[in-house]
Amino acid sequence: MMKVLHTADWHLGKRLQEFSRLEEQEQVLEEIIGIAEDEEVDLVILAGDIFDSFNPSHQAIELLFRSLRRLSKNGTRPIIAIAGNHDSNQLVEAPDPLARELGILFYADYDSVIKTGKLDSGVEIRNSEEGFVELKLPKHKEPVRIILAPYANEVRLKTYLGEDDREQEFRDRMQLRWKKLADKYMDSQGINLFAGHFFFVKEGETPEKEPESERPILHVGGTQALYTSNIPEAVQYSALGHLHRYQVLGGAKGPAVYSSSPLAYSFSEADQEKKVVSVYLEGDSEAEVTPIGLQKGRPLHRKRFSELKEALDWLAENPYCFVELTYATTHSIDAQTRKALFNAHDGIVNLIPEITDPSRMQQSSLHVDDLSKDMTELFEKYYESEKGISPNPELTEIFKEVIAQKSES
Repeated sequence: MMKVLHTADWHLGKRLQEFSRLEEQEQVLEEIIGIAEDEEVDLVILAGDIFDSFNPSHQAIELLFRSLRRLSKNGTRPIIAIAGNHDSNQLVEAPDPLARELGILFYADYDSVIKTGKLDSGVEIRNSEEGFVELKLPKHKEPVRIILAPYANEVRLKTYLGEDDREQEFRDRMQLRWKKLADKYMDSQGINLFAGHFFFVKEGETPEKEPESERPILHVGGTQALYTSNIPEAVQYSALGHLHRYQVLGGAKGPAVYSSSPLAYSFSEADQEKKVVSVYLEGDSEAEVTPIGLQKGRPLHRKRFSELKEALDWLAENPYCFVELTYATTHSIDAQTRKALFNAHDGIVNLIPEITDPSRMQQSSLHVDDLSKDMTELFEKYYESEKGISPNPELTEIFKEVIAQKSES
């Protein structure tokens, strides 16, 4: 029997507005390393969005390599890490010549082929081609075969899929590629896995909204999502990344699972329990899936109060969290109340006034639901809630210039 640990969406280097999360990320990765030890895991799959940006900080890069070295047990526990839509393909694959000696295999480009051969740890890379790798672990008779499906933009995918079948549906083309790999390599004499960073749903179901913290995936050919039925039937377990909530999708023969991100990265994820997934696999048997809750890191909460004392009491009782606080008031939040709230807690990320005066509400009111709007519209709503009038066009243009410069920096 083989045990696999599935994790995804680390987003190393990500901030929550002005708040760094690097210390929390280090803590939760330490927790994941401990789980891998306690569970005696044989193989780890990191299903994309390793970093939060194409150009991560050196602290984030150092944290990744330090954590993966320990997670790999100095090479005796292989790690398969694929790129997500937040990752730079070149950056992800750059350390491969050194990382592979520790059994860490990075895979980002569909035209990449992982070099075969036996590593110093005894792990053997038996077969590989574009989008596939087969490993043989020293303590296991059965090989493990993995279809690799990192995120790729439209240009990269069209290059990979070829120009001759451009008119075919994207789902059909990907399914055909994966089926060819499965037919060639996967049978009941080994462990058969799929690692992918795409937006998957069960066919016929409404896709779940992508989290606020997640950069939406650019879908190819007008398709909104891949179907779990596109995954080959031979696959016993599909380790997915991109969505930040733990969920098991139907429609595939074996479980298709989003493991969740290790931390809550936006208030759309408030009060979610974050997890990694332990998977037992043997021969052609059904995968046994066990989600394991993660405890480290600050939880995120959305709270609403109309009395200052009630808000201060809750903040005092919950010191270790980030909070988006909506405060009901007949007008704007006065300076004394604002100061009292921020002095009471170091994790208030957003303080949102909810105007309860009917006359002011008719003019304008700012609600939590408004946060789904774009920045300019949100600024105009906030200005109206504070001043009682709309900002003049010149002020709005200045705001647009400021946020444009911010996004370019």
